[in-house]
This record gives sequence, structure tokens and C-alpha cells, in this order.
Amino acid sequence: MAAITIEGVSKRFGTAMALEQLDLTVADGEFVALLGPSGCGKTTLLRIIAGLETRSSGRVLIGDRDVSDLPPAERGLAMVFQNYAVFPHLTVFENVAFGLRMQKRDEETVQRQVKRAADLLQIVPYLERYPAKLSGGQRQRVAVARALAVEPAVLLMDEPLSNLDALLRLEMRAELKSVLKEAGTTTLYVTHDQTEAMGLADRIALMHKGVIEQIDTPTLIYSRPSSTFVGGFVGSPPMNFLNMTATGGMLACEGLSMRLAHEGPVMVGFRGEDVNLVAASEGLAFEVKVIEPMGSHQLLTGLVKGERVRVVASPQEVIARGMTLGLQFDAARVVVMDPQTGKAL
Repeated sequence: MAAITIEGVSKRFGTAMALEQLDLTVADGEFVALLGPSGCGKTTLLRIIAGLETRSSGRVLIGDRDVSDLPPAERGLAMVFQNYAVFPHLTVFENVAFGLRMQKRDEETVQRQVKRAADLLQIVPYLERYPAKLSGGQRQRVAVARALAVEPAVLLMDEPLSNLDALLRLEMRAELKSVLKEAGTTTLYVTHDQTEAMGLADRIALMHKGVIEQIDTPTLIYSRPSSTFVGGFVGSPPMNFLNMTATGGMLACEGLSMRLAHEGPVMVGFRGEDVNLVAASEGLAFEVKVIEPMGSHQLLTGLVKGERVRVVASPQEVIARGMTLGLQFDAARVVVMDPQTGKAL
């Protein structure tokens, strides 16, 4: 296996800058998700690493080799795409063996590595079938097995589960995490689905407009976002932000009191599940406008000083539209942002 190192990689399409001086390191055996909205540059970066797209500047290293100018076949990597790209005229066995055949590996190696990959992906019973006789989830397993069979130094995955239905995505996500952990493959995984990124990755690189806004563990991306964009993109519901003012080294309002080395306007960010609902007189006034029963919780949308806020309540709580409740904050779970830059203070 090998690490991936991106040093100062930029990509320009005409006058448009798709990637701007990106630096990123994926450690040997690590699983990193490139997460972000459509058009943020995540697939462009993946294609540059794969050698399918040229860079405008910077370099790409796999292990200690500079592969920036090497063709894809010489980079020691494998790729799994959104469309499964299995060959309909080949059996599952021959689909999985395809990369090994291209490398002209001996038959004993082909048999051994196909069997190992098929065991990992639980497709041994289907090895003699053709793809037309497989479900979407089974075809995706075949595509992943084919990539792992060649024992690549690096595995690149571009939205590999997005064509599956919700239940299959959930099953494949758990299996994929287990398989890649067992194989020890260095993996870079592109997705716009925050649930996939949070569930699969050791670290998440959250991209926005061609730059990496934050790279961190899923827990820290969620609880300590570096900007209002990160807090607003990750989480369901997304992080709430309220405009407040810090004076005399303190940020204080009903339900919240914390020391702050900043004077003047701030934005206070908090997750909907990190506030306690109390009587209106005991916290920051929250007027309930919409109630959405979600099974495990109720999602409440309402107004705090004219600003929209979403909070999470227990399904057992009796709450009606139009009620005014109080919000009490845990200062340790509040983030404070600069309202001008949107960056964490």
C-alpha cells in the first residue's frame, strides 16, 4: 500500500479556477472522503490523481513516486465509478479477473486473487453468472472486487453507491467499510452524501469552490466546524447560527454565558440536539412554527429573535405549533464564528 500526497495542485478550465493550490495527504491504509456540493472540484481532483485529467500546477505522489506525468496504468491504482462498468459478456469471475489478465498474471495468481476478492465481497456464489443475472448491489460488489483483486497501492472511488437504493446503500456502506479495513487499502472516496462520508471515512476533506475548507475526523467536522459553510453543510438538520454581540469578554444571553476573547458582533453556532428545551422564562425564547415527527425524535423549526432555528426534541414531549419554549445552551458545544469571514474564532 502507499500514501497519497497532493502538493499545490491547481486546475484551470479557461478562465475558471476549478482547484486552487490544494494540499492533501492520505496516509498509508487511510480512508479519506472528499465531500462537498456539486461543482466544488472533488471529482476533478480524483481524476487528476488517477491521471484522467491534467493538472495546471502542482504534483501528485503515490508513496514516494512522483506520478504527476505518468499514464493511469503506471500509477499503481484502481478506480471504482458510479456506473458499475462491468462487462456484460464476461462472467463474474472474468470480470473480477480482468485487471489481472491485463497485467498478464499467471493463472495460479489469477485464481488466488479472484477468490480472495470474491470472499471479501461475498460474491463467491455468483462467480459463474453473467452480470445480467445480478442485482445492482451485486454488480457494485463485482466492480469493487475487480478493483481489489489487482491489490492496488491506492483505490479511488467516485460516488460508487449513488445508483443504489437507500437500503442497499446502507448495507453496502457497512460492507465496504469492513472490506477496505481488512484489505488495508489506501482509499480516496468522492461523495456529495454526508452520511456516506461520516460513516465510512477516517477523515473527511470538505471541499467548497475548489478549496478544502476543513479536513478532520468525522466527529470534529460535525462538532467543531471551521466555518459557517462546514457547519451548514454537514448535519441533518444543519448547524444553526444566531447573530449575537460579545461585550466585556463575555457572550451572554438567556440560556447562555461564556467567556470570549473577542469584542463585537459574532455568530453563535449550535446543533439542534445540543440545546435543552425549558420553560420560556428560563432560556432564549423559541417560537415553534413547524413540528416534524421523525420517529426517533421531533424536528422543531421556529424563530429566535426573528431568525430561523431548528432543534431536536424527544418524541415523548408534547409540543404544539405556536408554543414559545426556552433554549438552554451547553457552552462547551457552542462554536463562535466571525460574521464577516464566516470562520471560527
